This record gives sequence, structure tokens and C-alpha cells, in this order.
Amino acid sequence: MPIIKSAKKRVRVASKATARNTKTKRTFRSAIKDFQNSLTSGKDTKKKQSKAQSSLDKAVKKGVIHKNKAARKKSQLAKAAKAAAKTPAKKAPVKKAAVKKTPAKKPVAKKK
Repeated sequence: MPIIKSAKKRVRVASKATARNTKTKRTFRSAIKDFQNSLTSGKDTKKKQSKAQSSLDKAVKKGVIHKNKAARKKSQLAKAAKAAAKTPAKKAPVKKAAVKKTPAKKPVAKKK
């Protein structure tokens, strides 16, 4: 335990910052997990994606993560959302009953 007054204050400030940073990290991690769960369930994907991206932006603003890491994560989220949007939209092609075409008959040549 520090004896100097300024060192005591630094301990208090650091503990507050640590608590704030862990809350921010927990928020963006849970937002990303919620988004990934929404991809599998297919509900509120856009809403969850925007929430995850805004939580990443807040983490950058507070200095918890680097801006390039947030940009990379946001790109991964967008890529996953785009891939998920394509997958359910594709339906199996409906097979139509094949109609057999009879080959055209050549006229028989008449003998002279």
C-alpha cells in the first residue's frame, strides 16, 4: 500500500478506470455474441449488428481497444451478416417434371 498521497490517489483512479474498462469490454463482447446468436436464429440481425458496432465505437472512444481492431471487428460483423443474408434466401431449385421429347421422324424415302 502506498504511503505518498499522490500514489494513493493513483491507486484509486486506476481502480476506477479498471472497473470502467472491464464494463466496456464486457459490453462489446456480449453485443458481439448476441449478434452471432442472432445470425443462427435469424432474428433482429440488423439491430444486433448496429448495437455491436456502436459498442465497438464506444470502446474505441474510451481507449479500451485500438481503432484498427474495432474496424477489423466491424468488418467481420458486416461480412458475417452479408453471408447470413445470402444463405437463407437461396432456396432449393424446384425440379419440374421432365417432358420427353420424341425425336422428329424423317420422312421415309419412296422407291421409284
